[in-house]
Amino acid sequence: MSETETLEMIHEDGLPGHESRLEPKPEWQPRYPGSGRLQGKVALITGADSGIGRAVAALFAREGADVAILYLCEHDDAAKTKKIVEAEGRRAIAIPGDVGDKQFCERAVAETVEKLGRLDILVNNAAEQHPDKEITDITEEQLKRTFQTNIFGYFFIVQAARPHLKEGAAIINCTSVTMYQGSKELLDYSATKGAITAFTRSLSENLIDKGIRVNAVAPGPIWTPLNPSGGSTPEKMENFGQDVPMGRPGQPNEVAPSFLFLACDDSSYMSGQVLHPNGGTIVNG
Repeated sequence: MSETETLEMIHEDGLPGHESRLEPKPEWQPRYPGSGRLQGKVALITGADSGIGRAVAALFAREGADVAILYLCEHDDAAKTKKIVEAEGRRAIAIPGDVGDKQFCERAVAETVEKLGRLDILVNNAAEQHPDKEITDITEEQLKRTFQTNIFGYFFIVQAARPHLKEGAAIINCTSVTMYQGSKELLDYSATKGAITAFTRSLSENLIDKGIRVNAVAPGPIWTPLNPSGGSTPEKMENFGQDVPMGRPGQPNEVAPSFLFLACDDSSYMSGQVLHPNGGTIVNG
């Protein structure tokens, strides 16, 4: 798919949004020195230009990983994430395209392996969401696109990556607290997150005898471009994140350590599980 075609697929609400235009800026910076937990590894992260994806890329790089940054069309954000990874002394490549396109996923994985030499860690993070107060407001086009990005894209990228993932590899999927609590204005998004959790558990069962672990992270309200760019109504943004027990939204660098834990050998006895950095909301995990 050409860049022009990709741009044409973006919704009028401005998703997924530019972190460079967001105020205040999300906190992506790793909070502690690296300890080599991903030394020599190569990670592919979708939606890595901003938000949680950028924080994960920064932390993985600090821990020794080279990173492939997949993103839709926010070239400025992706360029900054690439510089962040390189500032940690690691290699980075930025690959624009739509993860809902199977052929793009195949090309992106092939480019990652060609340029970085291998693939050890796959992080499925890219997503889109659109608020609708009534189920009848959800158009067929929106429904298809949300599922195409949020769950079809996960299947496509795993299918492309699978031949390159060896024993000891890790897959981490990004689900959401909305899978557990529901969300009355994010019906299609929440449904995809439920699918991602089921996919995580099933894929874990499918790959565990190959020595490949599959886990997930279910963030609560996190300050990223996804929400103010169209994922939440203006009324909700005024009090975004204040309804969790901690009384505030989380920052991307408060979520990234969960991905690191699941990517490295610290979690060697975990597969099919979900971590919940959500501000203290208790859910049935």
